[in-house]
Amino acid sequence: MIDRTSTVSLRVVNDDNVHQVIDLSVSAEQEDFVAPNAISLAQAFATTKVWVRAVYADDTPVGFAMLSDNEDKPRYYLWRFMIDSQYQGMGFGTHAMSLIHDYVRSRPGGVKMYLSYVPQDGGPEPFYKALGYEDTGVEHGGELEAVLTL
Repeated sequence: MIDRTSTVSLRVVNDDNVHQVIDLSVSAEQEDFVAPNAISLAQAFATTKVWVRAVYADDTPVGFAMLSDNEDKPRYYLWRFMIDSQYQGMGFGTHAMSLIHDYVRSRPGGVKMYLSYVPQDGGPEPFYKALGYEDTGVEHGGELEAVLTL
């Protein structure tokens, strides 16, 4: 049984866990804020220079992260991030973001991390702002870009 004291880790998405990752989902009210994991994994498969990880609490997959990872053009962008609806509010997202920040710091030129979010009620803006992300003033297809200096 996982709880707030569970150890959070990031693991490669592979044959052993891909179906569990695909089955993770946000609540119906949050579906406009992040693509389903199956779409994200398909995009990752068709794209180069992307870093994809399952978020685990102990040995249970609870979320998903996808980051652009191009050391030739070091602008690290969190493309997708989600925690399954049944595991939200347990601190797993905050811990996972800390691990992602550590990964970006380990990469060439990894001094900033970017992301974008849908600026609507119920969206992830308060979560990202609590982590220290600041708006850049750039808009991407209705989403606002934010950056964190690591």
